[in-house]
Amino acid sequence: MSEISLLVALAVCLLGLVCAHPNHSHQLPIIADSGLTINGIPPSARAYWMRQANIALGAPCPFAAFGSVIVNHTANAGLGELVCTGANSNSKTGNPIMHGEMAAITNCSAILTDPNGPYKLTPSQALAAFADLSLYTNAESCPMCASAIRWAGFKEYIYGTSIDTLIQKGWGQIRISSLDVMAASFDLSKATRLLGGVLANETDPLFLWQFDGGYPCPSGCARGKEGGSCTAVN
Repeated sequence: MSEISLLVALAVCLLGLVCAHPNHSHQLPIIADSGLTINGIPPSARAYWMRQANIALGAPCPFAAFGSVIVNHTANAGLGELVCTGANSNSKTGNPIMHGEMAAITNCSAILTDPNGPYKLTPSQALAAFADLSLYTNAESCPMCASAIRWAGFKEYIYGTSIDTLIQKGWGQIRISSLDVMAASFDLSKATRLLGGVLANETDPLFLWQFDGGYPCPSGCARGKEGGSCTAVN
C-alpha cells in the first residue's frame, strides 16, 4: 500500500468508520459516539452501566475515582448482566498497575473460573468469554489499560471522561489516546468496538475537583472549612 493510501486509510479510521490493516482481513470498527444504538444497545442502557461504573467506586468522592464494570449484554433482555466490577486501588494495595480496568479484569478472571461460582469456566473458556463482554469505565483508559482491554479481546470498550479532560484538569497522564491504541492493534485476532464520551456530564465532576480548589465537590461530598480535598458528608 502506498504512503498516500495508508494516510487515507488512517484518516477514515480516525473519522470513526472502519479501521483495517491493509494486509489483514480482520476489521476493527472504531466508534467515538455516545448517542447512537450500537451493537443493538440503546443509549439508555449505556448510561445505566456507566452509572454502575461510578457506583463501583464504593464512595461518592474518592481521590482517584476511576471505576469500571464488565457486562454481558447478551443476557437480561438487552440491558445486560453485571459480571464484575473494579475500582482504582493502587494506593490501597501498593500495586501501581491496579487501575479500575485492571482490577475489573482481574476480578472477572477470578469470578469466571471460580469452581464454586456462577460460571465455572476453565481458564481457556474464560479467555474466550471476554469476546462476548463489554467493559465500561468512567474515564478513558491509560495506554496500559487500553492495551489490556485489547489483549483481553473485549467486544466493546466504553468510556466517559476523556484523557484530554483529565490532562486539562491537572491529572498526570501518558498522552496516548485509546483511539491510537485501538488503531495500532489491528494484528490482534478479536475486534473491540470503542465508544467514547458516554455520560461524560456525570463522570467529569468526579475528576475535576482534585486539582482545582474552586471546583464544586461531587454530590454527597464537601470541602472542609479551610478547603482541601472533598470528603463524603455523613
